[in-house]
Amino acid sequence: MTLRKASFPPIVTPETRLLMLGSLPGEASLRAARYYAHPQNQFWRLLGAAIGGDDLNALEYPDRLAALAAAGVGLWDVVADAVRPGSLDGAIRDHRPNDLVTLVASLPNLRAIGFNGATAARIGRKMLGDRSGLALVDLPSSSPAYTLGYAEKLRSWIKIRQFLGN
Repeated sequence: MTLRKASFPPIVTPETRLLMLGSLPGEASLRAARYYAHPQNQFWRLLGAAIGGDDLNALEYPDRLAALAAAGVGLWDVVADAVRPGSLDGAIRDHRPNDLVTLVASLPNLRAIGFNGATAARIGRKMLGDRSGLALVDLPSSSPAYTLGYAEKLRSWIKIRQFLGN
């Protein structure tokens, strides 16, 4: 029997301008109790480059989160919990979504949502519908399972920078 896996609480502040949404933490992240813990996941590298060139990988986890907060970036997942053997999004079954609508409504400075991967985009867009004035940005997955090269991923990820300026 595969146990249900659950997402972490959202990491946001009232100043969050960009909310990055993944699908559901993978095995390495769940073991480490932190977002994007798999050493081959390119999330921290991509996001650091997209928000201004900071090497977030070089920072300890609490310092990474502080850097995101300072940049106006929040983190969460579209799936609250699900049955999923392993870490692949394609294996997610019987999912229960996070309450994105309530979180989004609580963020007065939110300008955009970035979906990290197709699963996050599919589930998140369905939940959020058309939010006037809020940009919804589909990004290639930072997962090592998505084999698009770093440079190609970065070309898409760099677009989120526009939502962080004053």
